[in-house]
Amino acid sequence: MSVSKLQTEQKTEQTVDKHAFLFGLISVFLCGIGFSIIIPVVPFLVQPYTSSPGEQATVVTLLTSVYAICVFFAAPALGALSDKYGRRLLLLVCLLGSAIGYFVFGIGGALWVLFAGRIIEGITGGSISTIFAYFADIIPPEQRTKYFGWVSAVVGAGTVIGPTIGGLLAKFGYSVPLYFGAIITLLNVVYGIFYMPESLDKKNRLKEIPFVRLNPFTQLANILSMKNVKRLLVSAFLLWIPNGSLQAILSQFTMDTFSWKPALIGLMFTIIGFQDIISQAFIMPRLLKKCSDKQIAILGMVSEMIGYILIATSALFSFYPLLIAGMFIYGFGDSIFGPSFNGMISKSVDSSEQGRIQGGSQSIQALAKMIGPIMGGYIYVSLGHAAPAFMGMILIAAAIAVLYKGTHINT
Repeated sequence: MSVSKLQTEQKTEQTVDKHAFLFGLISVFLCGIGFSIIIPVVPFLVQPYTSSPGEQATVVTLLTSVYAICVFFAAPALGALSDKYGRRLLLLVCLLGSAIGYFVFGIGGALWVLFAGRIIEGITGGSISTIFAYFADIIPPEQRTKYFGWVSAVVGAGTVIGPTIGGLLAKFGYSVPLYFGAIITLLNVVYGIFYMPESLDKKNRLKEIPFVRLNPFTQLANILSMKNVKRLLVSAFLLWIPNGSLQAILSQFTMDTFSWKPALIGLMFTIIGFQDIISQAFIMPRLLKKCSDKQIAILGMVSEMIGYILIATSALFSFYPLLIAGMFIYGFGDSIFGPSFNGMISKSVDSSEQGRIQGGSQSIQALAKMIGPIMGGYIYVSLGHAAPAFMGMILIAAAIAVLYKGTHINT
């Protein structure tokens, strides 16, 4: 590396607001814990209200889909509002909504209460897109892929801790992890009220919000009309469908196939979190020196496909070590795809449009995770436990073809 290039990078590094970045890292860490802490216990919370494993699996996947539906409709509006009023207020409201959603879900008592909890959380579920827009505000474009990698690692750390804590807390009652998730999310809200700086300068904010930006379908069409990111988003959509299916059905899958309990299910989910930490600390820095964002994304997709192959095989032979190996490889792919995708997306627009592009991306992801659990739950019940993983292999193969042949983003 030349001296001039090194000096430029050092200068760029110094422009990042360290206090803002620290708050963002704390936020995504607690979001990682809050989201993942409930995963091991959802099937057990649903079980009293269902009469068979098939019905239980269907309800679990529908709970995931309802959340995604709410995110789909809410994310564009939240992104637009954050572009006009700033990230701080919207992020705090989103986090508060998540805390209320966890609490309602934990109260339970009837299936409609569980769905109400997921709806409340989903309506304010645009927090992730707001957080990424927040990071895009404070990080120079040429540094975003690297910083998004660090963000992914911190999310991974939260994901490592969350399922383990959730599985252990479930020994005191299946609702306890939900209450714990609500408490730590509320603590993050309180921290943000006192310490979170606003990231979007007033001169870069939208003057008015066109009504069209509040319509998720119009917003989705507008985002997909952007030629420089259309194929990237389509490719990600094809990848997110089986990802949503896996996320929704994995706990039920381990219960039905291997008779696992919450503590063991929680440990299983830590594999993905560990992959984030390992990948961002040791692998991503090396990949960034040798590969483009697009190449890293394709490597991640291939890894996820291999993971699905092993997961399907574990179901066919009822051999859990194959599941562990598959999740390990899948987790690696997921950990490197996310930062490269977010890096490419954030570089495609200027600062005043970060909320729009991140909100649009969140909408597409929510749409995929609305469709994925429904598809995965249906074929899981009707075609067998390995069927969702086979679906993952097919769709990711298509996603790789779209990204490899069509997109011209080579940053």
